[in-house]
Amino acid sequence: MSTGYLVSLAAVVVSVLSARLLFAALPLSRLARAITVTDGVLAVVGAAGLAFHCGAMFFRRIVAALPRTEATVSDIRDLGTASIVWYLVPAVLVLFGLRRTHIVAVAVVALALAAVGVTMYNGGSLQVHLAAIFGSVVVLVTVAAALVLPPWQVRPVAP
Repeated sequence: MSTGYLVSLAAVVVSVLSARLLFAALPLSRLARAITVTDGVLAVVGAAGLAFHCGAMFFRRIVAALPRTEATVSDIRDLGTASIVWYLVPAVLVLFGLRRTHIVAVAVVALALAAVGVTMYNGGSLQVHLAAIFGSVVVLVTVAAALVLPPWQVRPVAP
């Protein structure tokens, strides 16, 4: 994973999240829905789990330096059943956390996460897998920015 890839991904994430703060049209007033605190926690924990999985795969030394993670990092990198579980559980948590958003958004996030999973375990090229990761992160952050309201906000604030 190149520095350029990481910088580009970070720039897109920051741009999309900044758009949420800068443009009154976001979140989309007719489609956005409030999530519960529990949903938010599930989505964040799931996203952190997915980030941990990616970190274990691409930044082994950094992640394995965390206390008590060496065995888990090895399990993830082996790409066996444990690795699949370490990917699938956080992905399901993200989807469960987003379940109150528009059904099409949940379906698109599910497809994006499935693409990451398939490209990770099918023995295909790293470039295709990295493209799937990039796309899934963009989809996830766009859904969050455009369609998710905090629990205390039932409707988007009028411009």
